[in-house]
Amino acid sequence: MAIQRLDNVLLVVEDLESVIAFFVELGLELEGKGPLDWPGAERVIGLDDVRQDVAMLRVPGGRGRVELARFHRPRAIVPEPYDAPANTLGLRRIMFAVDDVDDVVARLRDDGLAGLVGEIVRYEDVYRLCYVRGPENIVVGLAEELG
Repeated sequence: MAIQRLDNVLLVVEDLESVIAFFVELGLELEGKGPLDWPGAERVIGLDDVRQDVAMLRVPGGRGRVELARFHRPRAIVPEPYDAPANTLGLRRIMFAVDDVDDVVARLRDDGLAGLVGEIVRYEDVYRLCYVRGPENIVVGLAEELG
């Protein structure tokens, strides 16, 4: 067996607190946050003289996690274009299954944490789907299973 599970997805951010608030409002649980003091980190990521803060959030009752990193040194590199559209090469979004798409979107809008990228649409009789764009242009897909 080569792969056992998807452990986490890393997002590099500038404003750690606002991105944590976004994911907590989505329903993830904050496991912990703080400076990464492990000397092996530099060897793993291939950068020298690293100083960063990290936060780990988990899917309730599940194994999936989102890791956030805020680099103080070296500074993060901003991608071009900053608000890349869905057809841009690379990782474009993370998708979560939710109980009620309308409720999640309304809460994110009310809190000023995210807005819809397009529309909430129905995929046959299987899902209601949408993308939201949150802090730092993070795009998250939401899927509400029907029936």
